[in-house]
Amino acid sequence: MIDVSNSKKGASLDSKIFWPSVIIIIALCIPFALYESSSVDLLNGIFDVIVNNFGWGYIWYSIILVGAGFYIAFSKYGKVVLGSPDDKPQFSMFEYASILIAMGLGSTIMRTGMMQWASVAINPPFGVEPLSNEAIMWGNPYGMFLWSLQTFAIFVMSAPAMGYILHVRKRPLLRISEACRCVLGDKFTEGIGGKILDILFLVSIVAGAGCTLGLGTPIVTTLLSKMFGLKITFGLTLIITIVWIIAFTASAYLGIEKGIKRLSTFNMYLAAAFGIFVLLVGPGVFILNHFTDNIGFLLKNYIDISFYSNSLGAGAGYIQKYTVFWFAYCATWALLHSVFAATISKGRTIKEMILTYFFAPLFLSWVATGILGGLSINRYLTGAVPVLDIVQNGGGSLVAIGEVLASLPMPYVAMSVFLFVTMVFLITTLDSTTYTIAAYVSTDDMSKNEPSQNVRLITCFMISVFALVLMRIGGLAPLEVVSGLMGIPIIFVQFITIYAAKKMIDEDKAWIHNIRK
Repeated sequence: MIDVSNSKKGASLDSKIFWPSVIIIIALCIPFALYESSSVDLLNGIFDVIVNNFGWGYIWYSIILVGAGFYIAFSKYGKVVLGSPDDKPQFSMFEYASILIAMGLGSTIMRTGMMQWASVAINPPFGVEPLSNEAIMWGNPYGMFLWSLQTFAIFVMSAPAMGYILHVRKRPLLRISEACRCVLGDKFTEGIGGKILDILFLVSIVAGAGCTLGLGTPIVTTLLSKMFGLKITFGLTLIITIVWIIAFTASAYLGIEKGIKRLSTFNMYLAAAFGIFVLLVGPGVFILNHFTDNIGFLLKNYIDISFYSNSLGAGAGYIQKYTVFWFAYCATWALLHSVFAATISKGRTIKEMILTYFFAPLFLSWVATGILGGLSINRYLTGAVPVLDIVQNGGGSLVAIGEVLASLPMPYVAMSVFLFVTMVFLITTLDSTTYTIAAYVSTDDMSKNEPSQNVRLITCFMISVFALVLMRIGGLAPLEVVSGLMGIPIIFVQFITIYAAKKMIDEDKAWIHNIRK
């Protein structure tokens, strides 16, 4: 267990990677803010080239990671304990899974779970007629596919290397460059190459965190507008964002035990209560029937979706293009998820870490999609809410979410709980992100201490100011695309860390000496 008592309050920031990352982010934001429309057009053009020419690469990348995950988990490497063989896990399995779920899903599941099906129904794959029942049937299964093995393999497969250097080799610095040392060598790790790797990590994660905060706020403001007739202004957005900032700053400041763990487990109970509420007061029988259909449909078509490149189509379809963007965007977050998973996995075997991250968030996301998406589809099919018309012509998916929730009995209760779950999901994502960045830039010994509280506060401040400035002057849209594009170099780093984990374990013969007796 990390010795929280030794966690100093004084700042111990590595300025050689922290400040260059801040400068690069500012340099990226200025042109995006000044020329947002042209920036989006340019970046989308670049991304279209990537989709059309290298989409196959992202497909194989995600599938290879799934294969690597199962191989490592069920081979001799999976038996290795992250720590000493007699170390006990810091968290119970429920607490451990809850923390990984909160980090892995975030508030995004509340939006994709309810409305992803609509985009698929409007732009279905495999020549299916748009807006037909067959097109609607593709919707929820594709939403579940986005939260399946490929996504969580991308998130977790650098974690064995990070966990090994932290808990077994007891390296003081929790850095990607440190995890790659056994492959790239001491000269690279301690030189400019290592600094570039670490700066790349920070730039991608801070940009992603700022986008997450900025893009999560409209869900709340739209629902508040629906509930109370408020006008959506920057002032309202600012108030909501400040509430979020205070909450995730407090949680990150308290640390894993007192803040992140408690908030994550509480949110699991709250999300479960909301799901039961929807089943009881909403079309519960339809949701359960449709969820059953969804599972069968997804399992039947999982291979087709996983390998779908639309090679005979006239152009990139929605599913092909969005899947590539999704995997690219997930790659941007991959190292963050792996670093965080490593910090909380002391006492766990590599197998436990990989399989928990594979299946715990997958289970919750499939259930959430089945319930929320099933509710939304039912409202469309019964004519209670013209969901697809709203998505296409009436303000987009966020407006549709409000209308669907308002169609339930006790609409204010439904919208209030949905809002609260969404906010807590975002808070748990951002507090985990903040904690991880703070641990990453700290010069303290992370194998013994938590990052200092002042470093956590500095990190919270940086993410908050970054998000607020972007929301005020514009620039979120192009930066979101940039976040996806930045996943490209991180993919190569991921494969290096996977090889590094294997090499370190083989060098130490940890599959003999570092396993549970």
